[in-house]
Amino acid sequence: MVGVSDRQSTPGEPPASRPSADRPDLSLALASMTEEVRAHVGAVYLLSADQPVLELAAMTGLPRAFAAPWERVPLSAHIPVAEAVRERRLVWIGGEEEMARRYPRISVVLPYPFALAALPVASGSTVYGAVFLTWPGTRPAELSDREREQLAAACDRLALRLERAARERPPAHHEPAPPAAPAAGGVADSLGALEAVRMAGRLPYGLCSLDLNGRVAFANPAAAELLGTPADKLLGTPLWAAVPWLNDPVYEDRYRAALISQRTTSFVALRPPGDRLSFRFYPSRNGLSVRISRTREAPGAGRTAPGAGEAAGETPSRLVTIAQVLSLSGALTEAVGVQDVVQLVADEIAPTLGSQALVILGSRAGRMEVLGHRGYPDPYLVERFDGMSLTERTPGTQVLRTGVPAFLESEEQLVRLYPARQATPDGFAAWAYLPLIASGRPVGTWVLAYARPHAFPAQERAVLTSLAGLVAQALDRALLYDAKHRLAHGLQEALLPHSLPRLPGIEAAARYLPATRGMDIGGDFYDLVPVGGMAAAVIGDVQGHNVTAAGLMGQIRTAVRAYTAVGQAPEEVMRRTNRLLIDLGSDLFASCLYVRIDPGRGRAVLSRAGHPPPLLRRPDGRVRVLEVAGGPLLGIDAAAEYPTSEVGLSPGSLLLFYTDGLVESPGVDFEDALADLGRRLAEAGDLPLDELADRLVRSVADAEERIDDVAVLLLRTREE
Repeated sequence: MVGVSDRQSTPGEPPASRPSADRPDLSLALASMTEEVRAHVGAVYLLSADQPVLELAAMTGLPRAFAAPWERVPLSAHIPVAEAVRERRLVWIGGEEEMARRYPRISVVLPYPFALAALPVASGSTVYGAVFLTWPGTRPAELSDREREQLAAACDRLALRLERAARERPPAHHEPAPPAAPAAGGVADSLGALEAVRMAGRLPYGLCSLDLNGRVAFANPAAAELLGTPADKLLGTPLWAAVPWLNDPVYEDRYRAALISQRTTSFVALRPPGDRLSFRFYPSRNGLSVRISRTREAPGAGRTAPGAGEAAGETPSRLVTIAQVLSLSGALTEAVGVQDVVQLVADEIAPTLGSQALVILGSRAGRMEVLGHRGYPDPYLVERFDGMSLTERTPGTQVLRTGVPAFLESEEQLVRLYPARQATPDGFAAWAYLPLIASGRPVGTWVLAYARPHAFPAQERAVLTSLAGLVAQALDRALLYDAKHRLAHGLQEALLPHSLPRLPGIEAAARYLPATRGMDIGGDFYDLVPVGGMAAAVIGDVQGHNVTAAGLMGQIRTAVRAYTAVGQAPEEVMRRTNRLLIDLGSDLFASCLYVRIDPGRGRAVLSRAGHPPPLLRRPDGRVRVLEVAGGPLLGIDAAAEYPTSEVGLSPGSLLLFYTDGLVESPGVDFEDALADLGRRLAEAGDLPLDELADRLVRSVADAEERIDDVAVLLLRTREE
């Protein structure tokens, strides 16, 4: 079928050089699926056998170069096909605006009107991969029930094909295809085609036919004359490669826009020295027709030709390069820590560049530091350089010191320039050492390793250097983030209790989970303090998820402990802590719940400052929400009062204190979440407290993203 590409990804090879895999089963299934639901583009991804990555296995309707940034997609990526596999469901994006809102990285690379569906390909408990299909932006923004059923059924059929193929494992050889039978009426078809060519030759304007890869399949004499290129030089060559003054990414963008949106696009180009030509692309699912004519457009409205010296075939496709850079730019804005940067470069950039392994190096106190690496079969091959003095003569240290890239095209060249490396080979045959420079200072070195000797032409060196600049900015931010993260976590660990004291008549357990946004640190806190024969417990939540919030949390916890130690009543502890917070001049507020428990008398006195209400589980298993008296959040009103409530506690009673991160989530009503928490406490409340605490936080602990911190404190009275 025209436009179907069946190349199986081979890790480590650039897309342009990977051999095609003979997978007619995928091609036919994909073609059938796109026809059935009237999609114009489709692709099949298969799960890698040895890592959590989806690899592009077949594509129809567009050149494979369009998918270059997504040849290999980590299952953790914020990409429709990855989400379809992770969540085992259909992911539907109804148009350009929804794509920009939900998947901005895709929208940056493909800013065109189209709709997309991604579905998992699975059979029972086995997931084989995923498919995506796209439609022009003119289609309805919603999928019909029939379309959903058709897509699900097609994916089920594809999963069965893959299941049978995995079970049968046919031999690698294939029978040659039988010769095509002569078409009936072939003489008449030939005469019609000949007349069509004659008709096109009489037209006063240029007419070209392009295949999906932009290669010229037909050009009439007027087109050859207008382009200034003989027809035989046009045929079989991408239009912008055959015509130097069309070798401009802006013109390629119009071709991409036409294919993806299936809408007519146009542009005006300057043919040196002064002719302006109008180009109109008329797309279909198997190629494009191009109309070329002279225009009298005002000077300055067209594009000028790019610089000379970029002959066709000398460099990788500009289209692919632009897509890679745009995708990487968007992805790197999402990278937080150093390991995020390493993982992103390994998953999304190095494979596309043809590299089989990578290392990111930094420096500390005059010595080399290995920040991360991927692709080396033996980690020692890289980690042996960790701590090496920067005065050593190796390519890594030299690039770190000088900020000058080094491109080593073979092992012979490496040994000639750095003889000391001869005794310690790493198993690779070519290397690119790229300085990572941010704000004019070196922050590290990016090393790409190749399994075979690799030439680095000038254009590829320029691309690698440009990509290194993007990686450097992300690495600089990541290094700063990691340093702050270590400081913040050290601070928080110092402020939260490492263990809870053993108190007579009381069992206790606690859990803390930081938010996954920001710096994984927040202002939630808890504490348990002995007070004579009684116990005082506190839980609270300072606004924010940063070092300031953690620091203020520590001050509040210290204040509560101090006021408790000198014998202040619960309402007075809260009042004085509120006054202290206001005197500190902080702009942050805090919620708080304070309780003093007397297990001997079987009672508890509680005071609350804007905090979620605690739950009480009676020994018979009944659970109720305690409506505790109190006042406003701490830090708002210096004159606020915090009255108390008293609750009776028989032996075996269980109190649950928590912060709002345990029960609040987008789209969930607070009362419903609180009722659900009460049901879980009733069902599991007889478990040992540590096991119960783990069960209560399990749902939020397993969540991919937590928008708030979670603290839980459990107290159970018992007879001594």
